[in-house]
Amino acid sequence: MAKKEANAISPTRAENYPEWYQQVIRAADLAEQSPVRGCMVIKPWGYALWENMQRVLDAKFKATGHKNAYFPIFIPKSFLEKEAKHVEGFAKECAVVTHHRLELGPDGTLIPAGELEEPLIVRPTSETIIGAMFAKWVQSYRDLPLLINQWANVVRWELRTRMFLRTTEFLWQEGHTVHATAEEAIAEARLMLDVYEEFAEKYMAMPVIKGEKSEAERFPGAVSTWTIEAMMQDGKALQAGTSHFLGQNFAKSSEIKFLPESGELQYAWTTSWGVSTRLIGGLLMTHSDDDGLVLPPRLAPVHVVILPITAKAEDPAAVVAYCKKLRDDLQALRYHERNVEVEVDERDLRGGEKNWSWVKKGVPIRLEVGPRDMAQNAVFMARRDLPPGEKQTVPRDTFVNGVVAMLEEMQAKLLERAKALRASRTKEIEGKADFYAYFGNSADEAAASQSGFALVHWAGDSALEGKLKTELGVTLRCVPLAASEPGTCPFTGQPSKQRVIFAKAY
Repeated sequence: MAKKEANAISPTRAENYPEWYQQVIRAADLAEQSPVRGCMVIKPWGYALWENMQRVLDAKFKATGHKNAYFPIFIPKSFLEKEAKHVEGFAKECAVVTHHRLELGPDGTLIPAGELEEPLIVRPTSETIIGAMFAKWVQSYRDLPLLINQWANVVRWELRTRMFLRTTEFLWQEGHTVHATAEEAIAEARLMLDVYEEFAEKYMAMPVIKGEKSEAERFPGAVSTWTIEAMMQDGKALQAGTSHFLGQNFAKSSEIKFLPESGELQYAWTTSWGVSTRLIGGLLMTHSDDDGLVLPPRLAPVHVVILPITAKAEDPAAVVAYCKKLRDDLQALRYHERNVEVEVDERDLRGGEKNWSWVKKGVPIRLEVGPRDMAQNAVFMARRDLPPGEKQTVPRDTFVNGVVAMLEEMQAKLLERAKALRASRTKEIEGKADFYAYFGNSADEAAASQSGFALVHWAGDSALEGKLKTELGVTLRCVPLAASEPGTCPFTGQPSKQRVIFAKAY
C-alpha cells in the first residue's frame, strides 16, 4: 500500500481544531494579524472572496428595493444614550474618541489635546446615527417604506479575538428600513432573513437553520431577532446572519414620525439586518480540510488555475502560449452570473510548490500542462473536492465543454457534504442528564468536539439559559421557524410547544 502524503496543514482538524483554523488562514494567504491588537489585515485573496460575497448580496439587496448609502463612523455618545437597552448591550464593546488633535510633547512624544465637548463612539452599529437622519427624511406615508443599506466597517472592543470570526474591527453590511405598520416591518425582516438563507446555501454551500432568538440572545433594543445558524465541522454553531424587528423603540428614541393618510402623526416601525466578514470564517470551517481552504465555485475568486510545466520543454514559450489560449477559451464561458475566472501561474517556482500553493488556497480546479499534454491536446486535471493526488488526463475540448457542469457538480457536492455532517451531529434529547452528558458536563472548548446541535423541548427562561451557559458553555441558538412536535421541557417539566436548538458556538 502506498504511503499517504503528509497533510499540508498541521495540526489537523482532529488534533487541534482552533489552531488548524488559524493555519488554514495563513496557508491560504487570506489575512494576517495587524500591528493593532485585535485587528486583522485582509490580504488580496481574502478580500477577493469578500468582494464576491458583496457582489452577490448587493445585487440581492437592490433586487428587493434597497438602495445603498453611507453614514458617519462617529456617533455622539448622547445618541446611544437615547435607547437604554441598546447602549447597555454595547457599552462594554465601545471605542470612545475624546480628543480631536495631537500636540508634540517635550520628549518628542505625542499628547492628545483639544478635548471634545461630547465624546464620539466609533460605530459599533448604526441604528442611532441612521435613526437621526431618518427622522429628517421621513415626514409622510409617501416617504415609506424607506429601504437603506450601507457597506461599512464596525468597531467592537473584543477581549478574545479570532480572525474573521471575532475581531475588534470588521467589515459588514447593515440594512435599515422604516415602515408604516408593524406587519410591513416584520415582513421586511423575514424577507431579508430569507435572502441570507438563500445566499448561505446557494452560494456558500453552507446549510443553515432559520429561527428566532430567545430574549436573552436578542439584539439589544429589538422586539424580535431572527437568525440563520450554521454548524461548523467541529460541531459548534455559527450565527451567520441576523435580522431584527425593532418595533417602535428606535423610532421613538430618534423621533422618526410620519403623517399617515388619516392625518394623525405617529411613530414609524423599523428594522435592521446584517452579515459580516465572519462569513469567510464560516465558509472556511464548513468546507476546508487538512490540506487547506476549500472554496465553493460560486464564490471562488479563481475557478481554474493553469500551471505551465516548462522545465523540460524544448519550447517553453509554446507551452505558455497553449495555456493562455486555453485561459481565453475558458474565460469566454459563463458560470453562474459571471465569466469563468482563470489564472495562468507563470511564477518562477518549482511545480510541486506552485501546485500546493493553489491546493491551500482552495481553487476548485487545477490544470497542469506540459509538452506531453500539448502533444495530446489535453490537460492534466485535479479537483479540490477530491484528494490532491487524484489527477487525470482529460482531452482539452472535453474539459472546456464540461467545465461549467463540473463546477456546478462541485458546488452541489459541497452543500450535500455539509448537510450530511450536520445531520450526523444533530440529536434529539429528551432528558436533562442526557443533555449534560451530550455537552461534556463542562464548559471546556474541547468538549464541543464530541457534540453538535441538541434539539430539546424548552419552557425555560433567561436565568436558566444563563445557568446552562455557565455550566456547559452552551447557548440557545434559536427557536427554529420550522415547527416540531410539542413535548415536555426536561429542565422545568413544563409543556413545550416545540424543540429549540442548543449548541456551543463561536
